[in-house]
Amino acid sequence: MSRHLQLQTNNNMKRAFTLVEILVVVTIIGLLTVAAVVSYSQFTKRARDSRRITDLEQIKAALEMYRSTNDLYPIATGALGTGYSTLNSLTAPTVYIQSIPKDPKDASYLYYYTSDGTDYTLSAQLELTSSCGSAPGGASCGAGNACNYCVGPYGQK
Repeated sequence: MSRHLQLQTNNNMKRAFTLVEILVVVTIIGLLTVAAVVSYSQFTKRARDSRRITDLEQIKAALEMYRSTNDLYPIATGALGTGYSTLNSLTAPTVYIQSIPKDPKDASYLYYYTSDGTDYTLSAQLELTSSCGSAPGGASCGAGNACNYCVGPYGQK
């Protein structure tokens, strides 16, 4: 009978997980969680950048319609004193676009516009990529971040 109890005890021990096995599983789950969080973060940044680019293209289309009607682009007058102005302060292109889009992340980030009437540049702050080192004149796109994406003849298209 004691031999039967001994075998039964050994069988119960074989069914339990060792501390090493538990640590390996917890480590793998932790790594997968970290990978998922990083992927999600990159995905959301890419989505916001895509939205910003789309917003600038919509504004660009409105500016082109304005120019075709008026033979020039709206001239920027901005608080920064370098020809830049937040698009929210321009009233001329709003006839051609229902509303000026806002940055998808934060209202303190702004789209900027500069024009002398014959050419223009639209600028934004992207999170992952850029098309210009900084916007002409070094404008800030809000919260102290330099604009790093430009559309129009002054910046890269």
